[in-house]
Amino acid sequence: MEAFLNTLSDLKHTDFRLLATALNASSNGVVITDHSQPDHPIIYCNSAFEVLTGYSKKDIIGHNCRFLQGHDRSQDSLLQIKEAVRKGEHCQALIQNYKKNGRLFWNELMISPVKDSSGKVTHFIGIQNDVTKRVVAELKLEQQRDQLDEKVRERTNTLEESEAYLSAIVETIRESLLVLDSEFRILSANHNFCDFFNDPEETLVGQKLFEIGSGKWNIPELRDLLTKILPHNNPFEGFELTHDFPIIGRKTLMLNARQMTLKGKYQERILLAIEDITERKTMEYRKEDFINIASHEMRTPLTSIKGNLQLLNKVAQKKGDTDYARGFSAAGKSVARLERLIFELLDVSKMQSGKVDFNFEPVDMSTLIHESIEIIQQETPGIKIILSGVENQYVDGDYGRLEQVMINLFSNAVKYSRSSSEIKVHVSCMSGYCKVSVTDNGIGINMKDHKRIFERFYRAEDISEKFPGVGVGLYVCNEIIKEHNGTLWVDSEAGKGSTFSFTIPIAKTI
Repeated sequence: MEAFLNTLSDLKHTDFRLLATALNASSNGVVITDHSQPDHPIIYCNSAFEVLTGYSKKDIIGHNCRFLQGHDRSQDSLLQIKEAVRKGEHCQALIQNYKKNGRLFWNELMISPVKDSSGKVTHFIGIQNDVTKRVVAELKLEQQRDQLDEKVRERTNTLEESEAYLSAIVETIRESLLVLDSEFRILSANHNFCDFFNDPEETLVGQKLFEIGSGKWNIPELRDLLTKILPHNNPFEGFELTHDFPIIGRKTLMLNARQMTLKGKYQERILLAIEDITERKTMEYRKEDFINIASHEMRTPLTSIKGNLQLLNKVAQKKGDTDYARGFSAAGKSVARLERLIFELLDVSKMQSGKVDFNFEPVDMSTLIHESIEIIQQETPGIKIILSGVENQYVDGDYGRLEQVMINLFSNAVKYSRSSSEIKVHVSCMSGYCKVSVTDNGIGINMKDHKRIFERFYRAEDISEKFPGVGVGLYVCNEIIKEHNGTLWVDSEAGKGSTFSFTIPIAKTI
């Protein structure tokens, strides 16, 4: 394998293309990680690895392989792999990984180091194979040998009790539930559905969903969900539907649909859960309207305050009133932070309505990051920011929006770090992407909050109690990076600092 990588530079273009084609034709997942970069990021993956994990290339490049373990970081085999990487040795291990949709799969992983002429490890090549069927079969066989007799007795004795128990659960669920057959005939409806939509159960069972109540459920979006989307995406969750119903009026519903399976095979049963979110959506619209109006109304007086503070600061400086000048300067910085918050709130409103404009052009990331650092250091002069990695790397992007991302990440690093701490920024390039990482040694973030911190208005409970904020900065950053066809993520543990990273495509032409 070492010889394989060392000969890459000697290959002709045609040979390299053939080799790349061969790797992509492999049924095994192949990844290459850069041992010389911080956190050993993935710099190459073949098509089989994308199929194996469910992640696309842009979701993979720049990440450490640990993201495949999700929250399951305590496996013994991971210690074996970590030790092999530390020693620069070959290793084979069986680990539990998770696909993008959250589904567990067993991964038979083989890693091998690639060394340069001096013997220093530069890369690792990983060959990954999905052996879930084999492992599951082995586990099932073992369980069957040990527990078959006991399970038969238990299932025989508790069948009636289980059916009654499940029936009670269905009836106490607050959501409306329907069970449909393959022809979309209603097999059962719980009391909540019957009460909410004013339909007695005896008039529903045996009827086609799209024909009941003079066709009130004959909704094109619902038909598409059940006939086109669900068969290819089972289960389907979070489908929002707004419709005018007789008697109860206009409602916004959240639909979750699942085609029932038994032993991996689809059955002729569909479970449809319906939640009324009309009031919740109304409250969200009111909140967004309030934020939009309040933000607009605050901009005018804030601009006046900002201008007057700047004028007073200049007057104080001319008169030599250092105490006043220092106070006006501090007030001006606070106004600047408030102004940035107002613009972020306005961005949230615009993003929800799809009215954010982007002006894409070649952007020098080095210049952008240096200028962002200067802005932060003007607001917090005592902070030390260390920049490393490649320079003069261009991406296709909106300069102002990317600067907004950098300033927000820097501001958070300052806000949640110890006063004497350093902030590290690293820029690297891999497989057509530019990766930027901002690392602090602050309070860190619990694993359970890693995905939710990018949601609108979400703030982790332990953070919201100690630090002020409204939870829009990271949401705006994430939406901006998405518009640049990139990804933004966090790698952190409580009490051990945080690293926020994003990747965006490198500019094809400058």
